[in-house]
Amino acid sequence: MDPSLLVPVFATLLFYVLFHLGRMVYNELTSPIRHFPGPKNHSWIVGNFFDMTDEASAITRWREEFGPHFQFRGLLNKRMLYTSDTKAIEHIVTNTNLYGKGPVAVWSLKSLFGNGEISSLLSHRISNVRRRLNPAFGTAQIRRLTEIFVERSLQLRDVWSREITKSAATGDRKDSARIEITAWVRRVTLDMIGHAGFNYQFNALEPREKPSELSQAFTDLFHSPNARIRFAFRGAQAMIPPLRFLPLPGQKVVKNAKAKMYDISHELLLDAKAAVKAAGGDKDFSSRRDLFSLLLKANMAADVPGKSRLSDEEVIAQIPTFLVAGHETTSTAITWALYALSQNQSAQNKLREELMTVSTDNPTLEELNALPYLENVVRETLRVHTPVVSVRREAMVDDVLPLSIPYTDPTGVVHDSLSITKGQEIYLPLLAVNTDKALWGEDAAEFKPERWDHVPEAVKAIPSVWSHLMTFFAGPHNCIGFRFSVAEQKALLFTLIRAFEFELAIPASEIGSTGTLQRPFLLAERDKGDQMPLIVRLCSRA
Repeated sequence: MDPSLLVPVFATLLFYVLFHLGRMVYNELTSPIRHFPGPKNHSWIVGNFFDMTDEASAITRWREEFGPHFQFRGLLNKRMLYTSDTKAIEHIVTNTNLYGKGPVAVWSLKSLFGNGEISSLLSHRISNVRRRLNPAFGTAQIRRLTEIFVERSLQLRDVWSREITKSAATGDRKDSARIEITAWVRRVTLDMIGHAGFNYQFNALEPREKPSELSQAFTDLFHSPNARIRFAFRGAQAMIPPLRFLPLPGQKVVKNAKAKMYDISHELLLDAKAAVKAAGGDKDFSSRRDLFSLLLKANMAADVPGKSRLSDEEVIAQIPTFLVAGHETTSTAITWALYALSQNQSAQNKLREELMTVSTDNPTLEELNALPYLENVVRETLRVHTPVVSVRREAMVDDVLPLSIPYTDPTGVVHDSLSITKGQEIYLPLLAVNTDKALWGEDAAEFKPERWDHVPEAVKAIPSVWSHLMTFFAGPHNCIGFRFSVAEQKALLFTLIRAFEFELAIPASEIGSTGTLQRPFLLAERDKGDQMPLIVRLCSRA
């Protein structure tokens, strides 16, 4: 580089740093929440980031200590507002013009997924995509997809049966095997979303020497021991744009995962467009309502106006979004469901008795939905073990949050609202709301499927798209695929609980859970990534 260029380059960087430091100091001195209580800040660089990623329940403990409104520090010491006040949350999630994903979150998501539905900043484009895709997640379509969910569940059942046979052959156990279930459950849900969503066969459950390339890329990205460190570096890059040009740890892993998802997405689009054209145009997909057909219709159909038409790039961008969202959260939920049932044998036995009343191994959606205790187990799992622990929103303008639980300022004045300044990030604690003792009772942290027979009146105040839970979020940007996920979970539990009995392979006290996306790990083997070892035994009644 020409030495004469160094001076303006460094001068620009210095101005950028000083400008942001000045703005940070100003925000610190004027923030309306600067007097709020909160946990001790351990670092000016990482704040409370590692407290939250180390353990999913950390934020719930802070809620018990500091109340429904407090502050904590994010990466680079950024002040974050926590609120579990249901009135405030309702205001935030319904007013998407006032609160949205901030530039930091948008960059982080786009750098991995592209301009997909979950990373788009343009609300009118989100609305267009969601409107086009809603039929793919309606009850009628889920009814047709249930056959695929059951088929893949039976395939996993057969895989685990072979593991038990293998264990007996080696003399380790007679009718059971110790199985680390997390990897297997991720594989089956990847097969489900591939087949049901895009008619793509990942064959992740097929016997092979090593996992499929995409499955391995997801494992490296989300489940490896270094995943949270990489996440921290990506967060720093999102907050400080110049860092995006530095070769920080984790960039290769992200690049690899993104490339694999893009290759598959591009292949799907090219093959599908060729098939449509060969079949004579619109007639090949006009009557179909699966996810990819609807994306394709929004891209190709002659009756779609230009402003509503999705470009090739937008179609491709949706696919990684649904590949990740469609199997990561569901696999996490099933892992915790089997853990919870292993801890509560009476609930496991009661569920099995109900499932055995069904005379077929291939139930329909109606038959699954007609099982009340299965419904209770799924709800209770998604309440106590909420896969996505939190969602963040940023104030797009200055605003005033209404509160159902007032707070008292340092001068003793009680407030039933809270001033919010533009740019303030707000942490919406899905797990903490789902387990709030003020809403659910003193046993809120316990796994009790029977509680759904008599739901407390207070939980009706929780903003929700499903079952008085924040698990699938709420408002216009709720999880579009919640029916898809619930049906997957029911099919898997139906098949696995009928075939096997489950118990923990180690004491529950040796299992921890990560934050953000609540994943299990062994406290003594944190360096090995996600794990949930269970003793899987052939069911004596199967």
